[in-house]
Amino acid sequence: MKLEIINGRLIDPANGIDAESALYIADGKVAGVGRAPDGFRADTTIDARGLVVAPGLVDLSVRLREPGYEYKATLESELRAAVQGGVTTLVCPPDTDPVLDEPGLVEMLTHRARLLNQAHVYPLGALTMGLKGEALTEMAELTEAGCIGFSQGDQVITDTTVTLRALQYANTFGYTVWLRPQDPHLGRNGVAHSGAVASRLGLAGVPVMSETIALHTIFELVRSTSARVHLCRISSAAGIALIRAAKKEGLPVTCDVGAHHVHLTDMDIGFFDSNARLLPPLRSQRDRDAIRAGLADGTIDAICSDHTPVDDDEKLMPFGEASPGATGLELLLSLALRWADDNPAQGSRTALAQAIAKITSEPARVLGLASGQLAPGSDADICIFDPAARWKVVPAALASQGKHTPFLGYELPGQVWQTLLGGKIVFDRFPR
Repeated sequence: MKLEIINGRLIDPANGIDAESALYIADGKVAGVGRAPDGFRADTTIDARGLVVAPGLVDLSVRLREPGYEYKATLESELRAAVQGGVTTLVCPPDTDPVLDEPGLVEMLTHRARLLNQAHVYPLGALTMGLKGEALTEMAELTEAGCIGFSQGDQVITDTTVTLRALQYANTFGYTVWLRPQDPHLGRNGVAHSGAVASRLGLAGVPVMSETIALHTIFELVRSTSARVHLCRISSAAGIALIRAAKKEGLPVTCDVGAHHVHLTDMDIGFFDSNARLLPPLRSQRDRDAIRAGLADGTIDAICSDHTPVDDDEKLMPFGEASPGATGLELLLSLALRWADDNPAQGSRTALAQAIAKITSEPARVLGLASGQLAPGSDADICIFDPAARWKVVPAALASQGKHTPFLGYELPGQVWQTLLGGKIVFDRFPR
């Protein structure tokens, strides 16, 4: 099938394109940009006047909740949410039940995802068996089964020797290890950022040093092993400063931040709003401002949704007892656009392109994938959206089975009109 998308503002940060331009698609690939290939005759024409045509979004952290937690969400519901949010490529952590530490489990997940054909799903394999932080998994076998890297999810390895051996092994074969920096002891039982808000509410705190001490350890291990490490969900100004210095030193590290942390602070806990119970916790305004600055100067490589659907029974509880996590797949684009709107250092046009880069080409670069771009020959994974539209975040508007988010009731910018996967329309809001 041949498609042409006309009259839209084409934004492709990977190739430096930001202009009104047509896009031509044939056999699931981008066949031409700006000019139709010789002999091209479209079967379908999409008029994107007033809309942005961008690469499909690439999300670095999406918990699909399968296998084992289908009461929280299913593969069908979350992939439906993905395409409704314009996400065509996603990475899922290994903390399912059972844990993704066996090739058969990985193959089952990727096979089901391919059958649904809604988005490209790339699993992270467990770094240690059962995520117990003891014996390393068979990384080679998991890679052959489809894993794109290795992670502990939110579980912390208490024995630094195990982390060292994991990085040594990973470096030998060129694998990437994904780590969320958290000290195994400091703030172990904490539920909120250590500060005035947590003290006033009587909540156990998680200090910033829990993140920074872990980062110091990781960087020393990287210096020793030269292993490639991706740092997940950075949350503090001090942590960002350390990463900035590590990158300047030339260490092979990348990092992301959760979309919620780009906008919210510990003040948004309000009167014990369990929707704001997240991992890592929402931190101070100073930390939030440092995250925004880190995105603008390139220290932070990508914004992810940190999509973690939680059911009512585990969320509608006292703050300290509620399960951490929030839905985010359908909010990723809007929250990135809101950051662009709030970014005074850039012009509106430049800020929009930079925001799209943080959710397309930059996370694709972290993954080492050719996705997140619209160059001729690349997969026709496309998100068409209206940057001027506003929509209200209410449970009925979310396709995800998880309905809990600290942004409930907010009006956010950007609405997806159409999502294409390999040139096939998998989500369509255009009026007929």
